[in-house]
Amino acid sequence: MKLLVKFNLVFLLVFLIGLGGSSLIARQLLQRAAKDSVVDTARLLMTNAQGVSTYTATQIKPLLETQMKYTFLPQSIPAYSAAEVLAHMQKTYPDYAFKSAMLNPTNPRDRAVAWEEDIVQTFKKQADLKEFIGERETPTGTSLYIARPIVLTNPACLACHSTPDAAPKTLTDKYGPGNGFGWTLNEPLGAQVVSVPMTVPLHQADRELMVVMGVLTGVFVLIGAALNLMLYMLVVRPVSTLSGIADRVSLGEFEAPAFTVQSNDEIGVLSESFNRMRTSLTHAMKMLDS
Repeated sequence: MKLLVKFNLVFLLVFLIGLGGSSLIARQLLQRAAKDSVVDTARLLMTNAQGVSTYTATQIKPLLETQMKYTFLPQSIPAYSAAEVLAHMQKTYPDYAFKSAMLNPTNPRDRAVAWEEDIVQTFKKQADLKEFIGERETPTGTSLYIARPIVLTNPACLACHSTPDAAPKTLTDKYGPGNGFGWTLNEPLGAQVVSVPMTVPLHQADRELMVVMGVLTGVFVLIGAALNLMLYMLVVRPVSTLSGIADRVSLGEFEAPAFTVQSNDEIGVLSESFNRMRTSLTHAMKMLDS
């Protein structure tokens, strides 16, 4: 097997191992960056929802107190306002979602589904847990969600959520006496959940991975071509020439051209050693002939 073939086989093996290891590391880093980006987006939406809720509670609800005596206005409820604002966003980005998922909601649309109930139960079991991040599969692909517990800390809120008899009549007229009662203070009653799709960021990470792998492959090919050229010019060609001259000299053709290499490397040293050996052999043959 020729020297160049051996070299290229070893180089190819190193290239494949290096490319495989690099692809695994790069994929992990890119997917982690994509997930971090999705988490940042989810937290931004959560902050937006909480901002709307705070605005409603502090500025809108006081303005509607008089009207609330005659008819219940859901626009005064912070969770309702946040859901309405983010529902407008869903018209453009349907895979993004926000929900105040409750185990026993006043508004039936806020009732938690099975996977949301699991999140609420997690908050119940871990009272010190303030945020929960997870992933779930949806019909459109993997979705990342951030959940934060909904805990009732203001005793004044129990006026609407303790018993149907204590609640405002306008509230029970709108939603009935069977929903949103029996709440307790300082206990997770539900969870605010923001869902953000991961399909697009993960696909983007895969495309970036292909670009990185393409660049690495191109770099390896250029390095391989340069090393092959250097190996051929500096080693293979001089050694092949030297081998040809050595064959001719071994057959008694002492008039074969001299082998000279103008370099101070190992090939140059080999050239000088061969020429000295050839000179010594020529003198020895002449002495034998005489």
